[in-house]
Amino acid sequence: MLHGFIRACAVSPALRVADCGYNAQMTIEAMRRAAEDGVQLAVFPELGLTGYTCSDLFLQQPLQRAAEAALAEILKASETLELVVLVGLPVAVDGKLYNCAAVLCRGTLLGLVPKTYIPNYGEFYERRHFSPAPARTWMICFVGQSVPFGTRLLFRCASMPEFTLAAEVCEDLWAPLPPSTAHALAGATVIANLSASDETVGKAEYRRQLVSQQSARLLCAYLYADAGHGESTTDMVFAAHDLICENGALLAESKPFREGYACTELDLGRMLAERCRNTSFQPEACGEEGYTTVSFDLPLRKVELTRAFSPTPFVPASDTARAERCELILEMQADGLSKRIEHAHAKTAVIGISGGLDSCLALLVAVRAMKRLRRPMTDILAVTMPCFGTTHRTRSNAEILCDELGVSFREIQIANTVRSHFADIGQSEDVQDVTYENAQARVRTLELMDLANRTGGLVVGTGDLSELALGWATYNGDHMSMYGVNAGVPKTLVRHIVRYEADIAERGALRAVLLDILDTPVSPELLPAKENGEIAQQTESLVGPYELHDFYLYYVLRFGFSPAKIYRLAQKAMDGRYSDEALLHWLKNFYRRFFQQQFKRSCLPDGPKVGSVTLSPRGDWRMPSDACAAVWQQELDTLCASRQPS
Repeated sequence: MLHGFIRACAVSPALRVADCGYNAQMTIEAMRRAAEDGVQLAVFPELGLTGYTCSDLFLQQPLQRAAEAALAEILKASETLELVVLVGLPVAVDGKLYNCAAVLCRGTLLGLVPKTYIPNYGEFYERRHFSPAPARTWMICFVGQSVPFGTRLLFRCASMPEFTLAAEVCEDLWAPLPPSTAHALAGATVIANLSASDETVGKAEYRRQLVSQQSARLLCAYLYADAGHGESTTDMVFAAHDLICENGALLAESKPFREGYACTELDLGRMLAERCRNTSFQPEACGEEGYTTVSFDLPLRKVELTRAFSPTPFVPASDTARAERCELILEMQADGLSKRIEHAHAKTAVIGISGGLDSCLALLVAVRAMKRLRRPMTDILAVTMPCFGTTHRTRSNAEILCDELGVSFREIQIANTVRSHFADIGQSEDVQDVTYENAQARVRTLELMDLANRTGGLVVGTGDLSELALGWATYNGDHMSMYGVNAGVPKTLVRHIVRYEADIAERGALRAVLLDILDTPVSPELLPAKENGEIAQQTESLVGPYELHDFYLYYVLRFGFSPAKIYRLAQKAMDGRYSDEALLHWLKNFYRRFFQQQFKRSCLPDGPKVGSVTLSPRGDWRMPSDACAAVWQQELDTLCASRQPS
């Protein structure tokens, strides 16, 4: 349960209709299997101790008593198991019969939650047997224990308060206003649904969407345990379609008509982070004063992570989804730029083209923008500004790319201007320090700005989201523009967008130059090339792999996770591609640079937001430029110390 994780499962064991003893044994076996798998929450189907299809047998007192006895057996078996269990059974209270979810933990019956919405349409005739849940909550005696009975119950783990559980039963989810809505607003992070949803054509996909959407709407984890094999097939068939979703994402699913068992880890820390940042999630809207909170406890332990975490959270895994995202981002960027060009009455779009990835993407976006505006590509003025570190490869690629796209191309040699500036400030050309590098970047920006003024144009910025996060930009140099089209695009995604443009390129020459740009090491080219003409200054050898930094950036900004949790997720996601030492080294480097370089982000030019993570000071990220990183650094130091040999 470290870092907010618990392991949970939805289980649909085989059963026999009306054979409560047999059903109890199947449930106990499934509970023990779940406990062996490290599960801390197990959810079983609706009326699983009797079978959902008992029909008028539900009104028989022997069946009701047998169900209670079966629950007593399960309670006894649970005494030595470290997990919370939800099972379904009929419960008679004050002359009425209710379809209930029983919540239990280590021999204690924590509560009974009756079904609110009782279907009486189509193939369902539940109102013939069951009453809807009453509005109030009160204490009843059941299986020899005094337990709360009602719908407004929360079950909270004392050792891990973020694990707060609530239950609803089958039709409750399908109703216009599911009880789980109020449960979540009252504090439930996990919703368990005990269900008996029969299988019909198309229903599985609808069920999947329903569970997924409810988990997204409520910012919660949602477990759906469905009735399966053993139910009566007189008029219906049940498929044991178990589902586990978290904030809209399907984490685990059993295959219909197979043994129902869906198991995964739930990130409850993530759910709380989502709720904290989402101001539309308003707990006061639910009337939470009517809820009763029941406490239980489970020992804290580190849950082994089996669920997948993408090493590239900004990049979809499938080819189709990735292509769709690339096309969408290009359209968003182009639409934003075209609006800005149109509003500014700009005669040209001026872009510094280096032959690298970022300027390549900015140019491709500008081409799309001009097409939107029905203007000639020659209104794009691409400027290459070779200096001390420019290589033949990048210079050549820049020219070929511009020629293939049909844009205006211009070369401005800036070496003499930079040398003149060195003389002004007393900088020796032999001293290749930060002044040596940044002077080149600032002269380039000066040339672009003045050229834009001269041509009535607008300077299009090329810097990406990853560079902004790390501060890998020269203040008032490449840091500045009139509109930064790449400001919301991380480096790992820039690469895929350029690849996408290569894949859809109509001409082989355009495809070839885009592929060679992709193959070129990322570099600002501010230091002289090697003797063989190769790029000497490679960004990732200095600031670290962009793959790692984009991973860190996503979890720092999107969820506000702690360094320890991000490190753990990186270990899982990277799957041994980096040593633990490397992961920690670059994580420390990320936090150091992220805090130190906020001043650059505080005065960024405009640029389009394209994803959920952005660093615009006018939008999603507002941070003091002089904020201290001590809290995060201390946690990182502790992590590093824990890895030192004793």
